[in-house]
Amino acid sequence: MPELFAGGAAPKRKAYTVTQLNREIRSKLEEEYASVWLEGEISNFKRHTSGHLYLSLKDDKSQIGAVFFARDCMSVRFQIRDGLKVLVYGRVSLYEARGQFQFYIQQMEPLGLGALQLAFNQLKEKLQKEGLFDVSRKRPIPVLPRRVGVVTSPTGAAIRDILNVVNRRFRGTEVLIYPVRVQGEGSAQEIARAVRELNALRSVDVMIVGRGGGSLEDLWAFNEEEVARAVFESDIPVISAVGHEVDWTICDAVADLRAPTPSAAAELVVRNREELVKHLAQMSSRLAQGAAGLLRLQKKNFAALRDSYALRQPLRRLEQYCLTLDDRTRRIRVALRNVVNAKSKSLGQAAGTLEALSPLKVLSRGYALPRSKGRVIKKAAELRAGDILEVLFADGTAETQVTRLLLKEEKK
Repeated sequence: MPELFAGGAAPKRKAYTVTQLNREIRSKLEEEYASVWLEGEISNFKRHTSGHLYLSLKDDKSQIGAVFFARDCMSVRFQIRDGLKVLVYGRVSLYEARGQFQFYIQQMEPLGLGALQLAFNQLKEKLQKEGLFDVSRKRPIPVLPRRVGVVTSPTGAAIRDILNVVNRRFRGTEVLIYPVRVQGEGSAQEIARAVRELNALRSVDVMIVGRGGGSLEDLWAFNEEEVARAVFESDIPVISAVGHEVDWTICDAVADLRAPTPSAAAELVVRNREELVKHLAQMSSRLAQGAAGLLRLQKKNFAALRDSYALRQPLRRLEQYCLTLDDRTRRIRVALRNVVNAKSKSLGQAAGTLEALSPLKVLSRGYALPRSKGRVIKKAAELRAGDILEVLFADGTAETQVTRLLLKEEKK
């Protein structure tokens, strides 16, 4: 090394500190790449408790770390997740403390499908899984509501259309208007609050929530989750009338009934007075005809009863019943007498048989019955000399003592 500087003094070397180098690199990066559009696929996505989002953007060969600060990501309507391909706008910089090269995101939109459409599809899928669109939970709309609540803009065409239809079809129906903004920042919160407060007041029988037509961006307040949940939780039946017939929103899917336009909503909820009067007249006519037919039938039945034998000759009818009763009584007495006679005869035969078999009957013919110690003696061999015998005769008993036994010899 010394020979390199022969003939002169060695130049002074410049050394950076790590902080100085990182700061200079950061400055050059931010100057060169202060405004960059970058596309890639999200991976390693994490949401910090501070609200900041940390992720990586990658393609098939490399990746870069990225930060999306809370103040910037609040405007994103769709759900950010791993695997989503996005187009981001921001700047390239260096995190000095770690010397970490990364991208700072200021805007984000999905590639291919628009951001609002993606957000719509994501929320629709989520709420459908939770059962907010189930047909089984939808309630019927009252036929003749006394008061209708309308959540819409007080200056839009929708409220004018609704009021015109109500006045034309059934003048006198009360309409309670809850004025809200129907588009722009904070409009979804106003709509949801209106639905909840009308439920708390419980002063309306049915509720129309809606606005006139517009772009997807204009109608977006009715695609917000807060509005969907407020409509789902409503105890008052809700008709959603957002946009034109071709427009569909999340609010339409959750509501108890979807109307293609605000005017159609008013027609669905308020019956036409002329149609109602005509219907009542038809029902009244049918009721009168039914009552007249029933009256004719009852008159016919009454006439049949009036002309019947029982009512024309009640005493003769009673006499017939008395004769029938006497006849049946006589038959019962004869039957009982026959039964008693048959039983008496059977009993007499049994008594005769029993008397013929009675041992007392045998004794009356001159026979006697010996007994010893309470038992009947059938054979002489059962006795011993000296035994006391009780001899039973037909007219009494005698007591005797055995003095000698004379037994027959058994035949060999």
